[in-house]
Amino acid sequence: MPDKKSCIDCGILNCHKRDKEYPDFCLTTELSEETIEKVRKLYEDEENNKVSVVSAEIENDYYLQYTRLQELMEFANRMGFHKIGIATCVGLIDESRTLARILRKHGFEVYGAVCKIGSFLKADVGVDEEHMTRTGAVMCNPIMQAEILNQAGTDFNVVMGLCVGHDSLFYKYSEALVTTLVAKDRVLAHNPCGAIYQANAYYKSKILPEE
Repeated sequence: MPDKKSCIDCGILNCHKRDKEYPDFCLTTELSEETIEKVRKLYEDEENNKVSVVSAEIENDYYLQYTRLQELMEFANRMGFHKIGIATCVGLIDESRTLARILRKHGFEVYGAVCKIGSFLKADVGVDEEHMTRTGAVMCNPIMQAEILNQAGTDFNVVMGLCVGHDSLFYKYSEALVTTLVAKDRVLAHNPCGAIYQANAYYKSKILPEE
């Protein structure tokens, strides 16, 4: 049975500029007034509203001008965040140290927690020995990273290359808002979109007729 069509299947994107017609399967047109109002009210929350306004301002003011790191610092400044937490993979500790230097130079207080903090063993949570042969017996500990930064009272947390799944647990348990500066991809120099661009080129080569 095919999947129900959703936004990912739409090539019109009328919701972006509202200058076209919505497709028959458009999720926007299927929304109930109750759902729309429920979500709209969430933006009345003081933090949600401020994040939304500040994000929109930065997007407009520095579109195609600022790197993500510059946007991160601008966002933190406009939000009034001073203490920045860094949740880093041990494999990106050098990059995270450089990030900390940059943030401190711009007036932020920085507090970091590396992924192996607490040093649980993988066997303690039920990982089989066969799944430790390449990466060792010591487990990454993203929940502890979140706990350490929660205890430190960070205003805003930055993820630096946590593994898929580990980052999910960190987001789940962080009390402060979180943004990702580096998404880990060891094969593609931490540029996950590289695989998508390559796949896109492949699909186009198969779809487009040869000249």
